[in-house]
Order: sequence, then C-alpha cells, then structure tokens
Amino acid sequence: MRIDVVSIFPGYFDALELSLLGKAKQKGLIDVRVHDLRDAAHDRHRTVDDTPTGGGAGMVMKPEPWGEMLDGILAESPDEPAETPRSEAHGPLIIFPSPAGEVFTQRMARELAQEQHLVFGCGRYEGIDQRVFDEYAERGRVRLVSIGDYVLNGGEVAAIAMIEAIARLLPGVVGNPESLVEESHEEDGLLEYPSYTKPAEWRGREVPSVLLSGNHAAIDAWRREQRIERTRRVRPELLPRELRGESRGRHAAE
Repeated sequence: MRIDVVSIFPGYFDALELSLLGKAKQKGLIDVRVHDLRDAAHDRHRTVDDTPTGGGAGMVMKPEPWGEMLDGILAESPDEPAETPRSEAHGPLIIFPSPAGEVFTQRMARELAQEQHLVFGCGRYEGIDQRVFDEYAERGRVRLVSIGDYVLNGGEVAAIAMIEAIARLLPGVVGNPESLVEESHEEDGLLEYPSYTKPAEWRGREVPSVLLSGNHAAIDAWRREQRIERTRRVRPELLPRELRGESRGRHAAE
C-alpha cells in the first residue's frame, strides 16, 4: 500500500518510523511519503492560509497550494495517471481528517486496508477551502473522516491514528495475525477481554484461577463472558441485541 500525507508539519510523521510500522516500511509492505504543503507555496513567506471570505475568526488554508500538491501526488499514483477520468471505484482515495466528517471505526479501517493508495490531507487553522474538497470529489474519491467528537489543532494526530489502524491490518505487518481477531471492535464488535501474565500473584492481586486451570474450553467461555460484561459496562451501544439478555458475571468468580 502507498500512503501519501500532506501537512505543514511533516515532522509529526516521524512516529511512523517506529515499532511495527517502521519495520513494515523497511520490508516494503507500506510506502509512506510525507509532503510539506509549504513546498507548493511560492511566495516569500510560503503562505498557505488567508482570512475567511465573509469574515470570521481564524484563518483558512488556501486552495492553490493544496491543488498543486495534490495534483502532483495524483500524477504519480500507481493506480492510474492524473489525466485519466476517475470514477467512484478507481484511483487513489483522498482522506481529509475533519471533525465534520464521518466517524472512523474498525470497520472503516478494514475497508480502507483494501485500498492500494491512500492520500491524507491534514488541515490546520479553521480548515481548508471547501473548493479543494469539491474539486477532488469531482475528479475521484474524497472522504472527510473524524476520529471522535472533539476538535484537534490539526489533522496530523488523526491521520497518524488512522494510518496505524489501517496499516496493521495489512498482511505481514503484525507478526501473529491471530492476535488481530480477538481485539476490541473486531469480529463480533465486542471489546477485548482483560489480559494477564506472570507472576500469578502481584501485590495481593491474583490472576483469575480459570486462566491457570489448563481447561481451554473454560478459558474461552470466561473470556467471552468478560468481553460481554466489559462491553455492557463501558460501551453498551456496541452490544449485539442477541447478547443483551445474557446473564451477567456467570464466570466472574471462577
């Protein structure tokens, strides 16, 4: 997968050189290219923002630098050349992190992990001129995506979160693919069960005895009950309807 990122703070994305994503880049599993938007601003001060038309607080990112930068990235796309008309089903997908966008979920991460080329456009200030979204939506595919109901200073942190969530689903990025199956929000949508390791007792707190029993059927049943109970307690809206009537704490004392 190729991932392009446009930002006025490219240093944010040094974090992608660390841990599993850094190893995935070294192996060629993902190709991440970070672009400084100011490279497409050609005035003396490399200006990328201006006052909002119609008045109002703050500044708005100008369309000209975004147009030049995105045109250059799309022209290099492995999917198809920039001059080829794009349909909804083809070409790179451009994602703009935005509190006005659809909410990012694990389901969306799985969907986006099927893409060949993702482009993240990280806005700042009061946002990006709307004509940028309109221009590239007409030429191809654009999605505004939010990582939650709150506002950040810019799109960089959100882009990093989405890139990690997507890239770790690619084959070969996570060493043991089975570890992805029972995570929170995966498979049946339940939250993940609590995990323990050695020692069996720490500061008077003991590992649940069922986990030491060697009875794998009992362990699986306990873990499922823990997933249901945690989901019911923390995120009840995620609990599938058919599970809402299941008994509580059936294995909690085992």
